[in-house]
Amino acid sequence: MKVSIIGGGGLVGSMAAYALHLGKVASHICILDANQQVAEGVALDILQGTSLVADQRVTAGTISKDIPDSHTVVITAGLRRKPEESRLDLINRNVDLFLDLLAQVKAAGLKPTTNLVVVSNPVDILTHLAVEKSGLDWRRVIGLGTQLDTARLNSHLARRLNLPATQVKALLLGEHGDSMVPIWSSATVAGLPLATWPGYSPAMEREVFEETKTAGATMIKLKGGSGFAVGVSIREVVESLLLDSRKILPVSTLQQGLYGIRDICLSVATVIGCGGAREQIEVPISPRELVALQNSAKVLKDILAQVRARLAGKPVAATPPAQPAASPAQAAAAERSVPRQAWQGR
Repeated sequence: MKVSIIGGGGLVGSMAAYALHLGKVASHICILDANQQVAEGVALDILQGTSLVADQRVTAGTISKDIPDSHTVVITAGLRRKPEESRLDLINRNVDLFLDLLAQVKAAGLKPTTNLVVVSNPVDILTHLAVEKSGLDWRRVIGLGTQLDTARLNSHLARRLNLPATQVKALLLGEHGDSMVPIWSSATVAGLPLATWPGYSPAMEREVFEETKTAGATMIKLKGGSGFAVGVSIREVVESLLLDSRKILPVSTLQQGLYGIRDICLSVATVIGCGGAREQIEVPISPRELVALQNSAKVLKDILAQVRARLAGKPVAATPPAQPAASPAQAAAAERSVPRQAWQGR
């Protein structure tokens, strides 16, 4: 099955392509980028290792030529923040870029059975706009959401508790941004409650969550942006679509009423397989977590309203987004209210 990656010449897109290559599931990986030379370079670099990995086609292409026969389209293209640029201005520039790309994808002949995976930020807002404007059923439009954040959280917990990372299971739900909600009430280690594990403490919980929230900024500071972890996070979603694995993943989809939330895209536990988002699951959460998740939905709805007002040519009130129902660490990080710093860096 063919997977086309728009923005595949960038850090996130190229890492996603390489992760899919190592996964050996996609039969054809197509790299699409505004810089055609870079796209050709990424495709050639991956192709040169296929004899050691998998029998795959790896090509560089164009939206008009390669979208019509794609099983899954992944959009990773995004713009970086300019000095002194406001958060909302950056969101608006990325919205404009995304809508332009989406229009090109739709004009190329997007099949009704194609899956659209949105990685570009602000991912929840762009996923919502894609549901409205792509012409696809909402189940076919999936944002990466808190999939990467959840992977980071589990990996950081495992490191702190000296555990195998694959046996740590905790979820982050809501917005891919500062209002995301850690679901500590159901977190486990090898099926046992995390809260009863030796070495666990509320202080450690807060420290690990803060480390997870600031991971994008840390990656930008250390190496220019996240690549490996986001690449395998994207692969997890795409391969569940290709294989009909029906994995339960924290991805962003249009909410239909779970937790009293609807008409906004955010992350809840979702069954991903043939047909896209097959089911949204209302995992039991604590009353405090429910309040925080509903607040996360409000944060996103406020941002979406501002974006829609600008697109409609209406004046946009310069009101700050609602504050998360939050820990002191979240309040201290309020400047990062939406998303993973430098859009390609996540």
